[in-house]
Amino acid sequence: MTPATISISGGHASSADLQRATARLAAFSREDTGAETLVRLEGSFDALSAPASGPAFDAVVSDQRSPVAIDMSALRMIDSLGVGAVVSLYKRVRAQGGRISVQGLNGQPLAIFQLLQLDRLLA
Repeated sequence: MTPATISISGGHASSADLQRATARLAAFSREDTGAETLVRLEGSFDALSAPASGPAFDAVVSDQRSPVAIDMSALRMIDSLGVGAVVSLYKRVRAQGGRISVQGLNGQPLAIFQLLQLDRLLA
């Protein structure tokens, strides 16, 4: 089976606010391979860019994907809204009986996840 890839970029936004939000997020992609889903976050996942991930995260939940891995190895910065989006996805996937994990934490995102003890929850 060939993996399916869905990408979101700043060029596809329909409003000025959404364009600014996705421009700040260097890349967001989803790759489905069989039952597994890999979500990659790059750049900044913050108050301006996190809302743009909502429809894509909703699709992961509605498609009942599991396990879901979130690769943050190329993520430079995350704020409370970005963390909230990840935690919301975690809760919704878990509520369906699925599994979700975060991989590749480093730098500022690692410090935030350690401070909130999310690195243990999402290991």
